[in-house]
Amino acid sequence: MDQKKPKKVYVIGHKNPDTDSICSAIAYANLKNKITGEKYIAKRAGEVNGETAYVLDKFQVSVPSLLDNVHLQVKDMDIRHIEGVSGHMSIKDAWARMKDENIKTLPGTRGEKLEGLITIGDIAKTYMDTTDSYLLSNARTQYQRIAETVGGEVVEGNGHGYFVKGRVLVGTANPKMMEEFIEENDMIIMGDREEDHLQAISQNVSCIIVGLNIVVSEKVVKLAHEKNIVIIRSPYDTFNIARLINQSIPVSYVMKRDNMVTFNTEDFTDDIQDVMVKNRHRAFPVINPHGKCIGTISRRNFLDMHKKKVVLVDHNEVDQAVDNIEKAEILEIIDHHKLGTLQTMTPVAFRNEPVGCTGTILYEIYGEQRLEIPEKIAGLLCAAIISDTLMFRSPTCTQTDKIAASALALIAGIKIEDFAREMFSAGSNLKDKSPEEIFYQDYKKFIGEGNVSFGVGQISSMDSEELKEIKEKLMPFMVSECGRHDITRVYFMLTNILEESTELLFYGEGSQQMAEIAFEKKPDGDAFCLPGVVSRKKQLIPAMMEAAQLMNSDYA
Repeated sequence: MDQKKPKKVYVIGHKNPDTDSICSAIAYANLKNKITGEKYIAKRAGEVNGETAYVLDKFQVSVPSLLDNVHLQVKDMDIRHIEGVSGHMSIKDAWARMKDENIKTLPGTRGEKLEGLITIGDIAKTYMDTTDSYLLSNARTQYQRIAETVGGEVVEGNGHGYFVKGRVLVGTANPKMMEEFIEENDMIIMGDREEDHLQAISQNVSCIIVGLNIVVSEKVVKLAHEKNIVIIRSPYDTFNIARLINQSIPVSYVMKRDNMVTFNTEDFTDDIQDVMVKNRHRAFPVINPHGKCIGTISRRNFLDMHKKKVVLVDHNEVDQAVDNIEKAEILEIIDHHKLGTLQTMTPVAFRNEPVGCTGTILYEIYGEQRLEIPEKIAGLLCAAIISDTLMFRSPTCTQTDKIAASALALIAGIKIEDFAREMFSAGSNLKDKSPEEIFYQDYKKFIGEGNVSFGVGQISSMDSEELKEIKEKLMPFMVSECGRHDITRVYFMLTNILEESTELLFYGEGSQQMAEIAFEKKPDGDAFCLPGVVSRKKQLIPAMMEAAQLMNSDYA
């Protein structure tokens, strides 16, 4: 029986993840794995940007795998992991394995690929079919399998050959009578009389089986060798040989290949439930993305299903969370943003602090747990703080962030200013990226007063010329994006880190008016120039939310 494995817990940040979202997920998974018996796995809810990719490569940490939907999948069910069997296995061996492992359905595989299914009912039916004398030849049964099934050995002939033509008979009559009913290529179960053996050989049978461990004469062996006739010796008597021999047929003969219903590990459980009801099979094979059959599931497995367990970092908004978050079990939330729209069915551990970065909170938690921070993790958390605080220039930055970043830089062996320059340069190197990739690199959706939906993207750079090039790419794209995903107003922040300013692009009905109210100024052509504004979270979003409220009250 399978041993119960610790349940997986996924640690994941928001959609369109930034460096803080990815690095904090990795760091917290590392921490939880050290202090719990569970298996915490860092995931990402979208593609990593250039800045984050640079950071992960710098500290030689793998990019977390994608988890864009936390709805239950087949791989979340209690799959009965069963190693498939070759179609050459005898049904006797298959039956023994099914009995030992309490398996009702056994996958037949060729290599790792599913070939068919064998059920206990299929084998039982074959056991009952004792009147078909051609069963073994129709099933193309290997002589070696026959010998094994009757507990014997091949003493002459090619044991690797196959019995493909003829009947299985018991040769107990005298030679003259045998001459009348034996046909060429038959398989004969015989006693100890040499004359019977010689008669069978003269009639060109394909195989002779002798019981009670009888040793046939050298003359019989020689003649059998000349005619390529197989001789098998068994310790059992004639009755038991005849009773057992049908169990030597290969499972491929009874294997069901048609109309098989299989599921992939990535299938969602809602999609397979109706299929299971319509096809009332005992078990359904499960195939992984590489095409390997890894086991089976049954309808009973639905009773034991548990929601995916997740820990959310760097967000607590439904629209920023991975798809179907309401169908997951949220265990913890660690964040540094305003309280959002996520709701949970039960109380959760929720840590929210007014600091500039989730990475700072993670630094604190490592200290509280008295855990040494590994060099790589320290590098990731330091990068997250530098990124989120724009190297301490953002108004969201606190003294706590600066202290944490300095301590982490020492552990990671990096110089903050040099590293920040390299990191921001990697993040703003967007020459080969499409407008869509740039727009969604760091993009978040917000809901203001009156259910006004607006989206805000941001790019931070130390190069003003590069920001101008990005602007030329983005303006036409913003027109096409407005209206998608229920977004009526779109904004994009082109933030110059060195100048500590933002050029705010806008598009959509009411977008200009909302920005005018928020910042009490008119646009300079097609954008708002906002000196001193670098933080989306602390400077732009609160002003926009207040403006949306004012606009809604004016329209009311």
